[in-house]
Amino acid sequence: MVKKNWSWAILGLLALVLRFLAAQFPETTDQVYSRTFFPFLRNLLDLSLGKLPFPSIYLFIILFGVILVIFILRLKAQVGRKQRIHYSLRFLFNALGVLIFFFLVLWGYNYQRTPIVQQLGLLPSPLPLEILEAELQLTQNLATQERLKIKEDTAAIIEWMDYALLEEVVRDNMRKNLFLLGINYTGNPRTKLVPPSGLMRRIGILGIYFPFTGESYIDPSLHPLEQPFTIAHEMAHSFGVTDEGEANFLAWVICSYAEDPRLRYSAQLRLLLYQLRDYRRESPERLELWIKNLPPGLRQDLIAIQKANERYKPFFLEFSRWTNDLFLKSQGIEAGITSYQELPMLVHAWRQDPKRN
Repeated sequence: MVKKNWSWAILGLLALVLRFLAAQFPETTDQVYSRTFFPFLRNLLDLSLGKLPFPSIYLFIILFGVILVIFILRLKAQVGRKQRIHYSLRFLFNALGVLIFFFLVLWGYNYQRTPIVQQLGLLPSPLPLEILEAELQLTQNLATQERLKIKEDTAAIIEWMDYALLEEVVRDNMRKNLFLLGINYTGNPRTKLVPPSGLMRRIGILGIYFPFTGESYIDPSLHPLEQPFTIAHEMAHSFGVTDEGEANFLAWVICSYAEDPRLRYSAQLRLLLYQLRDYRRESPERLELWIKNLPPGLRQDLIAIQKANERYKPFFLEFSRWTNDLFLKSQGIEAGITSYQELPMLVHAWRQDPKRN
């Protein structure tokens, strides 16, 4: 790959130049890359790596290890300190070029498309306390209604459907409802479990879309009530949605419009958690009273989710947040990791839009 020239370093640089040009023409990028070229890649990856019965990221790790061994062997074969330094630098820049080139070509140019929220004409804005309370009450009512269709008693929900079936159910609802967001369904994207359980949590993430394989992955330790929404969130990335707030919003829409009450409950439960965080920031004293008055079944489910999260404490939470924030901002997402918190505003804008009702 890097024995004689700087080809990959040059390709990586050219890909960055194209990224700059793509950012100047987001509508063209949306039509040419996101809605034409990327769907072709989506189908190609789903018909190949997506068919594997295991997470294809394992193949990526093996390939990385093989290349590293080759580098070490060739480095040892170099004669003299100067040649070794030159070889090491050439390898490093070519390796970076490979990563940049394939990241952008396989998915990254979606960052330069016209944002989905803008395409939908939604105008999210910070929610005043009174509106936040009304939204919170509405979400709580909807969650309570959906829960009664799943479980009549107030004990925490701890059993769910088989994961393979759940993934298919979420994907089927993507197929049926993506048109609501102006996105065409194509391919057969996968969201696979990556064992061992808790490993992803330990490094500060619940799920991730990996552009180099075209698959998304979630931690097996996720509470069953969180799985539907998280699968839908990661699948949103599979369809070229890059903004984390938009991926959350897409997941909420997809699950909220599902026929299965378990998906609808997962959507309202996740929205409720985001709204409660906003409520805590706006009025901590009111939040305490609100939580005391939560329906028993709903409270038990939230406690069960909290306990599941506490089993696997991240090793480097702040570092994980910092790197994720830095990455998102480097790709043009100005809000960084705070974009995750935009869901309550986006849902309110969607609910207030006459065209959606």
